Amino acid sequence: MAYLKIRANQLFTGKEMLDSSWMLVAKADGTIIEVKKYEGEADVLFFEDGMVTPGLINCHCHLELSHLKGIITEGSGMVNFILQILEKRFSYQEKLQDAIKAANNEMETNGIVAVGDICNTADTINVKKTSTLYYQNFIETSGFLPQKAEERFSYATQIYNMFEEAFPNQNSIVPHAPYSVSSTLFNCINGFGGNNINSIHNQESEDENRFFENKSGDFVRLYKALNVNIDFFSATNTSSLQAILPYLNKKSNILVHNGYISNEDLKQIKYINNHKRIQFWFCFCVLANKYINNFIPTETLIDRCSNQIVIGTDSLASNHSLNLLNEIKYLQKKYPNVSLEVWLQAATNNGAKALGIDEKFGTFEKGKKTGIMLIKNLDNIKNIITS
Repeated sequence: MAYLKIRANQLFTGKEMLDSSWMLVAKADGTIIEVKKYEGEADVLFFEDGMVTPGLINCHCHLELSHLKGIITEGSGMVNFILQILEKRFSYQEKLQDAIKAANNEMETNGIVAVGDICNTADTINVKKTSTLYYQNFIETSGFLPQKAEERFSYATQIYNMFEEAFPNQNSIVPHAPYSVSSTLFNCINGFGGNNINSIHNQESEDENRFFENKSGDFVRLYKALNVNIDFFSATNTSSLQAILPYLNKKSNILVHNGYISNEDLKQIKYINNHKRIQFWFCFCVLANKYINNFIPTETLIDRCSNQIVIGTDSLASNHSLNLLNEIKYLQKKYPNVSLEVWLQAATNNGAKALGIDEKFGTFEKGKKTGIMLIKNLDNIKNIITS
């Protein structure tokens, strides 16, 4: 069998950056054979002006919101963003399936091979059935009123069963956010089987923490606008994350956004990592953070947890594209002291681990079929196998 032999100016394996003295060997279908030293072989495909990497992993997306591209007001703040989503998500239904298909195609074109996708409905199933992308489907449930927990969880279970029939063992029921899930609903989620992966929106705004610290801030306005009586809720005198950490007991827990995470939050997470063997991942969706409230995580999070960072695009309701290269370029701009290697690892190996798919994706290792991508100046990417 003839093998594909590839060299480039830079070869990123998912774990480390190698120079042009190394080469990648793969089968014609993209199955990785090995990474080895180049020894003068004549039949090597050489990309002098590019970087070869495994396919990219988008750890946080809302494919079902793709029809809201350009509809939600930019820079309106977290609570106004939520209210607009609730008001408009079931509008423009005539555009829904075409928008989902176009968004999926955009990710395929831009070097993404796997996606952690938030699902509140079954709207994305048909497109995913014909997609080349691997989808880890997070069936999202919410309900801050304890008396609504059983009803909300029953609905999530129905959606889960539809996804499980279409994509066996690629689905989890997950909580939406600390401020939108009651302790009763958390217990329902934790008592359910299925995949052992959590994904939860975390500390997207300062007001989220204020609500838990002293029951103040803009989230009080949110519940009033939604006609939800929160008299039952008492402030926890902690951050929102600390309030719900005891409920995050899955093997892998993806915390998404993390714009207002504190050193004390990180200290508690480290304790849980070390003593309970529960893994936490910090998902950066910086262009969505910029779109909603123009605030991104501090460099302290990167300094302390660089090996736990993953990257997502969020939805087209809160972003102008679903292109991870755009996220990486913006991350490089905002965190100039952080190496490109950190972001590439976040978008490949870390992402695969967070989604529980590292046996197939994330690194150039024997037997994996990761996708083999060529990146030029972070402006374009192509799949070497199919191009």
